[in-house]
Amino acid sequence: MTTELKTNPFESDAFVYIRHLDEDELQTLMPANAISQIKDPDELFVVLSADGVRLAVVEGRDAAIAAALANDLKPLSVH
Repeated sequence: MTTELKTNPFESDAFVYIRHLDEDELQTLMPANAISQIKDPDELFVVLSADGVRLAVVEGRDAAIAAALANDLKPLSVH
């Protein structure tokens, strides 16, 4: 069995990062009236490309992972 990688997986565009969206960041993204319509703003997660571009804001960590996988992306959790 070979364990040698043909490419470096960390150099791939296919990786995305998932992290919790904090309240301060949320306020910079959306107007207050839109935030008030979100059921549970504490459960929002952001999906970021490898170079930090925000791709999506999703309610729930599981939903963020599912969204990444549905688009053939490899999610990594950022704490």
